[in-house]
Amino acid sequence: MTTLNGAKDDSSPPREATPGLRPGLVVAALGVVFGDIGTSPLYALRAALTQTPGVAPVAGDILGVLSLVFWALILVVTIKYVTVVMRADNRGEGGILALMALATRSLPEGRLKRAALAAGILGASLFFGECTITPAISVLSAIEGLIVVDPTFEHLVVPLSIVVLVALFMVQRYGTGRVGAMFGPITAAWFVAIGVLGVAAIARNPAVLEALSPHHAVLFFAYHEFTAFLVLGAVILVVTGAEALFADMGHFGRAPIRAGWLGLVLPALTLNYFGQGALLLGNPSAIVNPFYLLAPGWVRLPLVLLATAATIIASQAVISGAYSIARQAMQLGFCPRLTVRHTSGEERGQIYMPQVNAALFVAVLLLVLSFRHSDALAAAYGLAVSGTFACGSLLGFLVARRVWGWNWAVTGGLFGLFLLIDLAFLGSTLLKIPDGAWFPLLLGLALFLLMTSWKRGRDLMFDRWRTDSLPLASFLARLPQSRTIRVPGTAVFMTGNPDYVPNALLHNLKHNKVLHERVLFITVLTDDIPVVPPERRMVVEQLAPGIHRVILHYGFMESPNIPRALVELKRHGIEVDPMQVSFFLGREVVVPAQVPKMSWWRHWLFLVMARNAVPATEFFRIPSDRVVELGVRVAI
Repeated sequence: MTTLNGAKDDSSPPREATPGLRPGLVVAALGVVFGDIGTSPLYALRAALTQTPGVAPVAGDILGVLSLVFWALILVVTIKYVTVVMRADNRGEGGILALMALATRSLPEGRLKRAALAAGILGASLFFGECTITPAISVLSAIEGLIVVDPTFEHLVVPLSIVVLVALFMVQRYGTGRVGAMFGPITAAWFVAIGVLGVAAIARNPAVLEALSPHHAVLFFAYHEFTAFLVLGAVILVVTGAEALFADMGHFGRAPIRAGWLGLVLPALTLNYFGQGALLLGNPSAIVNPFYLLAPGWVRLPLVLLATAATIIASQAVISGAYSIARQAMQLGFCPRLTVRHTSGEERGQIYMPQVNAALFVAVLLLVLSFRHSDALAAAYGLAVSGTFACGSLLGFLVARRVWGWNWAVTGGLFGLFLLIDLAFLGSTLLKIPDGAWFPLLLGLALFLLMTSWKRGRDLMFDRWRTDSLPLASFLARLPQSRTIRVPGTAVFMTGNPDYVPNALLHNLKHNKVLHERVLFITVLTDDIPVVPPERRMVVEQLAPGIHRVILHYGFMESPNIPRALVELKRHGIEVDPMQVSFFLGREVVVPAQVPKMSWWRHWLFLVMARNAVPATEFFRIPSDRVVELGVRVAI
C-alpha cells in the first residue's frame, strides 16, 4: 500500500538541476525537449491567418499576427519558462506536478493548499489532453506536405498518418534508448533547415522585419478589436510544448535547455515564421500551406520526410512525458496502480506504461479519424496548452512568494503579467469549444474527476482503516502473554500505516493461529521529492524479538521494488532471501457505508478504478508464488 508522506523534508541534498554545459547534452535536449514547439511552424501561422473571420493574409494582418507570434515566443517561453519558471525545480525535476509538490510543501493545511493541489491536478489533466492532440496534429500537418508536392496525394494523408501513428505506438514497448541518439541530430537538422528557408524568404522581402516591433500587435488589436482576441486562440499554437522545457529539466538541466533555446531554437523559429510572413506579403495565395511553399519544388519531398521525422520525435517526446506525469500522479496518490516497465537498465526515466500507451493510441486514432485535417485540430489544441499555462502561473506565484521569498510587488507584477497573458489565451480558446476545443476540455475534466475521486476514496479508506485497526504498540504489549505459536520462516506484511497492525496479520492469527519467527512490517512512503538518495531509502527498527518495522522511502519519479529492498536489509544485520519469504497482503473489498461520505458517482468511479488497478504484487514487484492474500471489507 502506498501513501503520500506530506511532511516537509528539506534534509536531503538537492539534485543538481544545472549540470555543466556540454555540447552532447545540448544536442540531446534538442531532440527531446523542443520537438513539440519546433514543429509548430507547420500549421500555426496558417491557422492564425485563416481560422478567424475578418483576418486574412493582407499586409496589416500579416505584420500584426507575426508581431503577436514573436512576442508570445519572447514573453511566454523565453521570459516565463526559460528565465523564471525553470528556477522552480523540485530537487532537479520539473513539470506541473513537481511544481505543485514544491508549492504545497510550503503551505499549511487549509483551503490554499487544497486549491494548489487542485491547480496541479487540473494542469496535469489538461497536459494529457495536449499529449493526445500533439501526435495527431503534428503527423497530419507533416503528411499534408504531400498535397503541396502533388494534389493527387490528398486522399493518402489520413491513411499514411494512421500508419505512422500505429508504428509509433507499437514501438513504445521497446523503449527509446536505441533510437534516442538519433533524435538530437535530426531535430538540429530540422531547425537549421527551417531557419535557412526563413532567411531566404526574408532576404527577398525584408519589410517583414517591421513585425519585430510590438506596435504592429497593438495596431492589429486596435483595428480588429474583438476579432484580434479570437486570433490569440491560434497564436498560442506557436508556444505549444513550452511546458516540456520545464518538464524535461530533470533529464538535461537548465543550462543545456537554455543554450538550445537561445542559441538555435528561438532564432530558427523566428526566422521561419517571418519567412512565411515575407512569402505571404508577396504572394497571399501561398496561405494554403506557407511552410512548404517556402521551399523550392525540388526540396519539398525531402522536406516532407524531414518534417515527418521531426513530428515523430515531437510525438515521442509528449508520449514519454505522459508516462512521466502518469507515474508521478500514481506515486502522489492521485491515480491507481498502473504497470510501469523500465526499458533501460541505465536510464531511470526511460519507462513504458502499457495502459497509458493504449489509452493515448485510441484517443489519437479517434482524433485523426474525426478531424482528418490539421487545421481542424488546431482549434482543439490551444485550450489544453493555455489551461496548463494558467495553472503553472498560479503555482509559480506560490513558489515565488513562499519558497523564494520574493516581495509582493515583484511577485504580483511578474506573475500577474504571466497570468494575464495565460488568461487571454485561455479566454480565446474557450470560445472555440464548438470548433473542437471541447475535446481537451472534456478529457481534462474527466481526468480531473477521476484523480480527485481516487484521492478522496483512498483517504476515506485510510481513515476507516485507522479507526478499525489495532495500534501496533498495544499488539506488541500483549504478544508475550498471548502464547501465540511461532513457526519457522519470514513473513512480510505490507501496511500503509506503520503505527497500526496490518489487517492481514490479524486475519492470519485469527484463522491460522500462528506467527512466523521473523516478521517484517513494511511501509512504502512516497516523498514529495523526485528521487530519494540511497542512504535515506530505508529506516529499520526492531520492535520485539524477531519483529522489525521497515519504512521504505521512494521519490515520486521512482518505482518501488520490495525484493531489492529486502536484499538491502543485510546492511542492517537482517539476512533475508526474497524467494524464501511469505508475503501477506490485504485485498480491500470496498462496500458502501450506511452513511456514505462520497457521492454515488464518485463512489462508482472509485470502485471501477480499484477493480482495474494493477495488483500490489506486480506494482511492488513481489514474486506472485510467494504471496498470501487475505480479503478485507472496507465500508466508505
